[in-house]
Amino acid sequence: MDFRDTPQEAEFRTRLRRWLRDNVPTDAGFDPAHPRGDVAVSREWSRKLYEAGYAGLTWPKEYGGAGAPYTHQAIFLEESARAETPEHIGIIGLGMAGPTIIAHGNDEQKKRHLAKILSGEEVWCQGFSEPGSGSDLASLRTRAVRDGDDLVVNGQKVWSSFAHIADFCILMVRTDSDAPKHQGITYLLADMKAPGVEVRPLRQITGEPEFNEIFFTDARFPVSSVLGEINDGWKVAMTTLLHERGTLGFALTARLEVEVRKLVDLAKETPLNGGRAADDPLIRDRIAQQWIDLQALRFTNYRALTTLMKTGVPGPEGSVAKLHWSETNQRLTKLALDILGAQAQLDGDDAVERGYWQYQQLRSRGNTIEAGTSEILRNIISERVLGLPRSR
Repeated sequence: MDFRDTPQEAEFRTRLRRWLRDNVPTDAGFDPAHPRGDVAVSREWSRKLYEAGYAGLTWPKEYGGAGAPYTHQAIFLEESARAETPEHIGIIGLGMAGPTIIAHGNDEQKKRHLAKILSGEEVWCQGFSEPGSGSDLASLRTRAVRDGDDLVVNGQKVWSSFAHIADFCILMVRTDSDAPKHQGITYLLADMKAPGVEVRPLRQITGEPEFNEIFFTDARFPVSSVLGEINDGWKVAMTTLLHERGTLGFALTARLEVEVRKLVDLAKETPLNGGRAADDPLIRDRIAQQWIDLQALRFTNYRALTTLMKTGVPGPEGSVAKLHWSETNQRLTKLALDILGAQAQLDGDDAVERGYWQYQQLRSRGNTIEAGTSEILRNIISERVLGLPRSR
């Protein structure tokens, strides 16, 4: 495999780097007050990306995208992470809701939502996980009963990122309790401002209310908000989950590359035993292992990209990449705190880099839970990829 850019890819990368250099906000760095990014800054950045044609790169042109190859999307994710840009506020809309609407939506749904997803005008959240059925998605219990032209929804969702600012939710509900487990499920494009929808933020170990619970109490959604067909939502949900990890690996790898670079700088700058932490052979070995893990992740992603380009369908490498990245990132942030030593006990403005590494270590605890727990991913890889006997 030739890992070099083609002339077209090199031109795109050069043009993107130039644009990022001229447009990334100067205040987009780590801020203890907004460690996951300021909403206003993200909205403005999303609008800039849309106007410059960098939002929805692989979306078809007729829906407002650029119709670009997957390699351009991978390059965009790499360069954005390296430039430490804000995130597009519509992460779930761009990577999950939008592609699913393109695949299963009718003309009215596409016209209503797609352009607003790209521009960041509409923020989306995901209503899949529930208490007691986070990893076993098909066991969901949130119910919807048809009443005329509406579906009346009652139930609870949890671990819903962006729900506190979301305009719409990709929502899975059970519409036929007598159907087999993976049937009788319906997929809704639910208005988060509808009466009967309540969002309760969940405060994490970082101190942030990043995730949320969503409660539905006789919330009414028109039948026209159904994506696909009633009772056929499992098929629609599989499209969402495929796209969730389609090019995720490149974004994660680029983030990890930035973290490894910062880790090396930290080791060079931190005093230890009359020298620098970087002079300690044990620390050097641990940093080298982080670099090796980064390269393993990078080449796994190239394999995934090759499969995606050949078939148009993301392969199992996305699950492998997410599993490997989440555990590697936890080890990396722990190493950073080990390098800091006693200084790791400080936080906020008194800490090195304003508490960047302290925050990253705390936030990394969620990496092995969100977007599929490590335990579930290992089962998926062993059973569905390697063909090993089922664990239960």
